[in-house]
Parts: sequence; structure tokens; C-alpha cells
Amino acid sequence: MTPILELNGITKRFPGVLANDHIDLTLNEGEIHALLGENGAGKSTLMNILYGLYQPTEGNIHVRGKEIAVHSPSDAIDAGIGMVHQHFMLIPVFTVTENVMLGEEESKFGFLDRVSAAEKIREISEKYGLQVDPESYVRDLPVGVQQRVEIIKLLYRQADILIFDEPTAVLTPQEADELFKIMRSLAEQGKSIIFITHKLREVLDISDRITVIRRGKVVGSTKPQEADQSKLAEMMVGRPVDLVLHKAASTPTDLVLDVKDLVVTNQLNQIAVEGLNFEVFRGEILGVAGVQGNGQTELVEVITGLCGAQSGSIKLMETEIANASPRRITELGSGHIPEDRQRDGLVLGFPVKDNLILNMYYKDPYAKGIQMNWDQALENADGLISDFDIRTPSAETNAGSLSGGNQQKVIVARELSRPLNFLVASQPTRGLDVGSIEYIHTQILKRRDDGVAVLLVSTELDEILQLSDRIAVMYRGKIVAVVPAKEANKNYIGLLMAGVSVEQAKAQVDENQKMEVHQ
Repeated sequence: MTPILELNGITKRFPGVLANDHIDLTLNEGEIHALLGENGAGKSTLMNILYGLYQPTEGNIHVRGKEIAVHSPSDAIDAGIGMVHQHFMLIPVFTVTENVMLGEEESKFGFLDRVSAAEKIREISEKYGLQVDPESYVRDLPVGVQQRVEIIKLLYRQADILIFDEPTAVLTPQEADELFKIMRSLAEQGKSIIFITHKLREVLDISDRITVIRRGKVVGSTKPQEADQSKLAEMMVGRPVDLVLHKAASTPTDLVLDVKDLVVTNQLNQIAVEGLNFEVFRGEILGVAGVQGNGQTELVEVITGLCGAQSGSIKLMETEIANASPRRITELGSGHIPEDRQRDGLVLGFPVKDNLILNMYYKDPYAKGIQMNWDQALENADGLISDFDIRTPSAETNAGSLSGGNQQKVIVARELSRPLNFLVASQPTRGLDVGSIEYIHTQILKRRDDGVAVLLVSTELDEILQLSDRIAVMYRGKIVAVVPAKEANKNYIGLLMAGVSVEQAKAQVDENQKMEVHQ
């Protein structure tokens, strides 16, 4: 049977970088083919070539046995190829219908025919189990539903080959499960899917076939039934990866962060954090678990000085920091790995060397009055690039041109290369590959063992359970329970995250355990 898609010898060279090196890839009709690899391995570059965003240096593309030229996304769409990007291409103030029909507008009596478009969206939504209201405004939709709108945009344009680029990087575990059901439904109805990811469990759960790319080359292909997480991790990284985090018991000492009766509002002036009380001690990791949107973002922003508190107290090293500036908080020995690395962690148009001193550029040895010492900045950057394995052509390369994993390493290197009392790590491994996750987890644990107090905020429940010494569960802006890590399990914490009371969650876990014993 002729594959629906064939990539032959695809090569892409950028100045100083060979991003894709003679890659061959096939996709069959009704198949979910996972493309697995570290950040910077060349996965997204390859898919951007297929979608017409880049032009290959060498190689060719065949769809249904016929060679095609893809010079733009419109060429790709005409060939039945669509792409769901990791960062959505939606206009928040438009309705679902307006977003979907944008670029494919149909008119009736000289006016946009929104009614026919909305009806078509309802039909697509029902056929593939997408459950999207055409009349909703995108700004009001949860992230998982916004992603469904992106899928509908492709199906509206009759795409048969769908590219999902890191689709779960911005989703909660529950939304990811819903996405996989949708993907399987699409495949069963004849759509063909390329699934780009770095998450090993997802690959084994959803894909029919797996191709691994490392440093721009295909290093092997396999099937889920013939592989496990350890094998895939080693293929990705090129070395054995220890997927089990080895963590010594914590020895908490002095109180570092003391939060009392904290109230914070969000951008809509609604209460997002309501009466929070908690403490973080030197030499421990307090993990904050919760489904995205339950106040974690606002909590991190107020602790790091990115927004103000309505009321309550935040003391860092006995100094009140509620409504203090980010610089003041930083100078008290606080580090911040932000949730959104591109918005809050980096200046993408600045070189790596500049980004590595963003919170120290005004201090000796990088500044003498108003004069910058760029030689010292370059020396600092070269050292951190080596120490933290930042893969960049040079310290002068703009941060925006690095892969997501290497952008994250720039932030981690900057924040962890100076003396710290307190570290806020918010979604520290979101969108990263297994090798980068292993590295960043090790670095965070090292700081804990050096006596730093760590506040870890993550929607990845596995990450919370692995790293934390205590776990605070947030639900609708409140901490509903604080659980010692040794007493926590995924089922119990997951129930608390869903809003089940402590008593009911304990009872349900006990009942499940009894049923397992009985069986």
C-alpha cells in the first residue's frame, strides 16, 4: 500500500547548524506516527518544512505517491496537510466561527455567511467528538478547548494529514486524555496523524509507530509493543537515562518563606488566590499541585513581584515582600524559573550572554557605573554554557533562536548560578524532553540539598510526586490539603486536585485499595 505521505532525504541547513540530515519518513492512512526526540533534535524543523514554513535544502515530499512542492502553508493546505502548533494561532476576541473561517470566508448577499460556517463547525465537532460551541469567544475557552478549535480549523479545510506539534505541552492531564480520544477518533475515521512529542508514556499509549530523531538524524523506528520508556529514552538521548529520581530524605531547617492570609486577584479583577497560608523551609521542596487555572500562576506572580497582593503577608527571610519589586525580591536571594520562559524568562532578541546576566547586569563585575564590561559577560556566558550544557552556536546567538529545552537551560543557568535562599520553579520542565527533564530535576534537588528553600509549581503530577518533600494541593484559589510526600499517591492527590474533600478522597482511596486486594 502506498503511504499517504513520504519524506525522502529531507535536509535543512541553517548558518552553522545542520537541523535535518537526510531524513526519511513515511505516514500511512489512518495511522498515528509519533516523532520522538529531544528539544533541538530537528522534529519541529522537519514539520515546518512539511507545512511550508521552511524550504528544504535537499529532499522531496510525496503525497499519495505524487511529488509536491510546498512553498507556503497554503500549498500544504491545498495538499491536505494541516498543523496544530504548540502555541495556538487564534484571535482571542473573535468567536470560534470567526477564527475557523478566517482566510476561508464565504459570503451571502454581500455579508459573511457565519450561519453556514457555524453549522459546518457543529457537524465537524459532532463527527469527531470535539464538543465546541461555534458561538463562543476564544478568550473565554479553556486551553484544551482552544486546541480543539485549532483541530476544527484543519478539518474545516479538509485536511487529511494532521501534524500535532507538542500538543500536550500546554494541557492538563485531563485535557491530554481528552485529546488522545480525539486523535484516536480521527485516525479511526481515516485521518493520518504525525504526533511530535518528547513524552515517553504518551508515545507508548497513543501511537501506532514511533520514529526517533537525534541531532537531526533518524536513529531508529519501532512500535509501542516492541519498546518501553527506557529504550525510547536511550534512543532519544544516545545514552542510558535513569528515569527514577534518586532523592535523599530532606532535612528542613530555618523558615525562609512565610505566607499568611494572602489574597490576589487576576487580570479580570476576580479573586484567584484566597486566604492562602503556608511556609517553606530551608532544605525542602514544597510542591504545589493543581489543575492549571486554580490560582497557581497568580501565586507565583505575587511571590516574585510580577503582580501585587490585595491583602495578606509574604515574608522572605523575615522581610515583607508583598508588593515589592522583582529586583528587591531577587536581591534577597530569590530565584525564579517562570511558567512562560519566552514571556517572563528571556529577552528573545538578546544574545545568550545578555540573558545570562539579566538580573545582575547592573552589578560588579558586569558594570562599572554606567559602563558595561562585556568581556566579563562573555566569560560568564562561556562558563555557564559549558556547565549547564546549553547547546548554542555561541554566546552571541539570540536566545530566541534556541530550542525550547536550551532556552530553559539558559534560565536555569542564570537563576542557579548565584547564591540563593529561595527558588520558585514554576512548570520548570514544561515542553522539555526526557534528557532535559532529568538534568533540571537534578539541579533543583542539588539546590535543595545545599539548603535552598524551593517552591515547585507544576501541573505534572509525576513531577510533583517525584521532587516534593511536602505537597500543597490548590483548588479554586485555596490550599485544600498539605500532604507529606511519603504519604501521597497519584490517586489521592488527583482526587484532591479535582475538588474532592480530604475525607472523601481518603475514603475513595481506601475503597479502591480494598477492591484491589479483593480482586
